[in-house]
Amino acid sequence: MPDTEKDEVRRNYEAFRRLLPNLLVSHRGKFALLHDGQVVEFFDTAGDAYKVGLKNYGQSKFSIQEVTDGSVDLGFYTHAVPERSV
Repeated sequence: MPDTEKDEVRRNYEAFRRLLPNLLVSHRGKFALLHDGQVVEFFDTAGDAYKVGLKNYGQSKFSIQEVTDGSVDLGFYTHAVPERSV
């Protein structure tokens, strides 16, 4: 993976971690779409966030993080998993 792509993921993840306490108050359980070190939009599903990220920024130019009590670095590749019944 080229350094610029790694940098994008790292910058997005660091911004997400920094913003997480405030995001939990207003967007808990949502999926944040991040680009260029900023949260640009929130979605109900990872799939929706992925579609918009791909359309607006192109492959490897965005990140998706779920707003939960514990943040998880999804790394470079994000796989949107369809919702399933429990």
